[in-house]
Formats: sequence, structure tokens, C-alpha cells
Amino acid sequence: MNTLSYKTVSANSATANKEWVLVDADGQTLGRLASKVAKLIRGKHKPNFTPHVDCGDNVVIINAEKINLTGKKWTDKSYIRHTGYPGGQRSLTATEMFEKDPTRLIEKAVKGMLPKNKLGSALFRNLYVYAGTEHGQDAQKPKAINLNDLK
Repeated sequence: MNTLSYKTVSANSATANKEWVLVDADGQTLGRLASKVAKLIRGKHKPNFTPHVDCGDNVVIINAEKINLTGKKWTDKSYIRHTGYPGGQRSLTATEMFEKDPTRLIEKAVKGMLPKNKLGSALFRNLYVYAGTEHGQDAQKPKAINLNDLK
């Protein structure tokens, strides 16, 4: 019997086939979009997924200003940070953050769904979010996909 037929295949940076994917956020719900994008960036949709390797795709998200939040999240959801000084806790609502920069809503949602280590930081660099329809990754020829077709 061939002993190589039942070995587990582990991907590495040389064997990972990374692609460029274009996602339109127009009318999408924030959390559902973020979880599917995080899965694409991580590479969990590929048969050669390896947990400790960056084998996911590079994702370009356009139309970030047309994202939806359900319920009263526009006013009730708060993003908390700390300046590092005593009494330095600051918070913004989703509306305030959206008015400053609509791309940060999607970036924070996706980053929270990635691993909290060096691999997660490296994976986050594969995400490109743009408020309008214009993006700077035309040379990579990203393939447009419909997130509703993914599981």
C-alpha cells in the first residue's frame, strides 16, 4: 500500500494559491459580511486550509459607505478605546465612526474575527477596504464574487 496516500497535506507559503477577490458591500449587513470576508482571508474555504499558514485570498471591499446595521446598532453600538492615560477611556458610536471613516467599521469587524496573534496581523494586511467604487487594485485583476453564494 502506498503510504503517501493517507498523509495530511499541509500548505505553506510556496504551495498556497492566493487569489484576488472583489466584494461589493452595497446593501450587506456588517457582521454577516465581516464573517464571510474573514473566512476568505483566512482561507477556510479552500481544501488545503492550514491553520498556521496564510493560505487565504486577498480581499478588496468596495462601497463601504453603503453597509447596513440592523436594529438600533447605529446609535447603541459603541467602539471603546483607551489613550493610555488615567481616565483616558474614549468611545464612539457606530454613527460617529461611520461619519469619520466608513471603512473603519468593516476593518474593525473583520479584524475582530481574525486570530489575535502575528498570523492575524499578517492576514489583516490582505484586506483592502474602499468607501466608493474606485479601488487601487485594478492591476491585480480581482475576481468579483457574490457573498450570498458562499456558505
